[in-house]
Amino acid sequence: MGMFNPRYARLFETVRIGPKTAPNRFYQTPHASGMGWRAPKASAALRGIKAEGGWGVVATEYCSIHPSSDDFPFGYLSLWDEDDVRALAKTAEAIHAHGSLAAVELWHGGFHANNRLTREPLLSPSGQRAKFIQPMGARAMDKADIAEFRRWQKDAAARARKAGFDIVYVYAGHDYLPLQFLSPRTNRRSDEYGGSIENRTRLLREMIEETRAAVKDDCAVALRLAVDELHGPKGITHDGEARDIVGVLAELPDLWDVNVAGALGNDSKSARFSEEGFQEDYVSFVKKMTTKPVVGVGRFTSPDMMMSQLRRGILDFIGAARPSIADPFLPQKIREGREDEIRECIGCNICRAANNESIPIRCTQNPTMGEEWRRGWHPEKIAPKRSEKSILVIGGGPAGLECALALGRRGHQVALAEARRELGGRVLAEARLPGLASWIRVRDHREHMIGKLSNIAVYRESRMTAEDVEGFGADHVVVATGGIWRRDAIGAFGEEPLSLPESDKILTPHDIERLAGTAQSIVIYDDDHYAVGSALAEMLKRQGHKVTYVTPAPVVSSWTQMTDEQGFIQSRLMALDVELVLSHQLKGMAGDQARFVCVYSGRERDLTCDTLLLVTGRVPDDSLYRDLVHRLPQGTVSAIGDCHAPSHIADAVFAGHRFAREFDEPRSELLRRERPEP
Repeated sequence: MGMFNPRYARLFETVRIGPKTAPNRFYQTPHASGMGWRAPKASAALRGIKAEGGWGVVATEYCSIHPSSDDFPFGYLSLWDEDDVRALAKTAEAIHAHGSLAAVELWHGGFHANNRLTREPLLSPSGQRAKFIQPMGARAMDKADIAEFRRWQKDAAARARKAGFDIVYVYAGHDYLPLQFLSPRTNRRSDEYGGSIENRTRLLREMIEETRAAVKDDCAVALRLAVDELHGPKGITHDGEARDIVGVLAELPDLWDVNVAGALGNDSKSARFSEEGFQEDYVSFVKKMTTKPVVGVGRFTSPDMMMSQLRRGILDFIGAARPSIADPFLPQKIREGREDEIRECIGCNICRAANNESIPIRCTQNPTMGEEWRRGWHPEKIAPKRSEKSILVIGGGPAGLECALALGRRGHQVALAEARRELGGRVLAEARLPGLASWIRVRDHREHMIGKLSNIAVYRESRMTAEDVEGFGADHVVVATGGIWRRDAIGAFGEEPLSLPESDKILTPHDIERLAGTAQSIVIYDDDHYAVGSALAEMLKRQGHKVTYVTPAPVVSSWTQMTDEQGFIQSRLMALDVELVLSHQLKGMAGDQARFVCVYSGRERDLTCDTLLLVTGRVPDDSLYRDLVHRLPQGTVSAIGDCHAPSHIADAVFAGHRFAREFDEPRSELLRRERPEP
């Protein structure tokens, strides 16, 4: 354990929030877990780990106040009745067990909910089409509806107090119902709840005052406000009406939690489109207008950046969602002088993808995220080894690095062999693409931590043959040799291999260095739909090539809708004048003509190009593994990561960690599952 660095002492000062006192300035702001009301034990374990890691305030995800705010199948919480009180009390208790304050984010989505489970009519200030693409409309709330809504907030606040929460939110962000009343985009009312700023803030003022009355001064009341909708002058802007709103409400809440809104992707913007602290320009005015403490976010991972925010009077609390996911023990590591051990968030938004896919949260950097209860994994603790077996890990990519590190932490003697001089595997190539530089942290953290363990030996420039492995004599061999980009055009849409000619005009991302030099006409065929195809299009266009991006999907990088990046990606390629050919599938290539067919009409189209770049999918690079299976004793060789089943980097890291956790442990194929209590 290192020495505490007094330079960061201010981060560990106590801060008063209404009737409560936070033990430090680290604030885990509300973020989705994908678990919601269906998994109270898992949710409690996740938040409890954050408190154990030193976050002074730990908040839940969005918590519905009434069945008319239903986001099923997404993993939201609810405080509709006494059953919900008992379920959420588990989370408050888990947070309190480590001396942190527990916060709950009360939520009503208005026309931004879907109510597909409850089948309640959607609500809105003025009558609005449902936010989601479905044939539904939200009816305009009358005075009776507004009175009912206020009662729902008040009742849910009282239940939150009963469940043991210290901070209760009024939530006017992310395009949800209170923000819909604030914004001139969505509030077209002509009564006392519409028109002027004073009228449009009336509901929010009433909610704050009535929430305070409901918690009887036992809890602090926080206001989460979007200070810029990022819709320009037709909405709330940080240099316009937001200042009037803050001015009207300045001293009413006990805490201001401020961010940007519109879509969730604006707030949790990926590293590809934002820098650390990117929200500062939007939120910096708030602290100048109130004496109450202010928390904001910005994917903070650097203690020096955090101190800068405090020193310059931008924030009172360092808010974090994604950095607290990547490293729940970030505060403790700073306190103990172990800043070098922080698993820094890479801003890839795999955590956001999990929520958008309606599954439990996951993280590229932290493979234990979401597994705290159902697998019993702790981010900083791992069971000691059960045997004296030595292990050879072949491949220094994300799976191999994580596997070697976790095995080393268990106490095994580990040898890590990497064919190249530089560790990192696929991360090296992907981190060199535009906007993805932060992805190298996956390699850097593990390489650094491996260097601290004397029981892990790293052999660089050591390409292993089957004979080499047999001669090495390890008790167990783990093959993590990664994957290879396909050359047969099989991808998400293309189910059958194409008979493409052997040609130096047809390349994959492995061949990208061959495109350096003279400008070419390049067609990128993206049937992978994640980050690489569009990032290559951007890179090659910036290098001066003529780039045409073709995909069988109706949008660019379609899966990045899950990571909240798709709109930003397509906008960037269009701004760069990359030609986009959507909804077209590759059929073949002859000479310099790549032939495509429209997936809807069947019409064919030829594109002339110097190079066809295939970005369609990966196959395992498993020839060594298959050879070793026949040479080594049964049960002494394993394949992990892309070598076993190609996927994204988060899955490779998870696979490496899982192998290390389960090595020589009693094997169970089943996850713990939560079932309804009788």
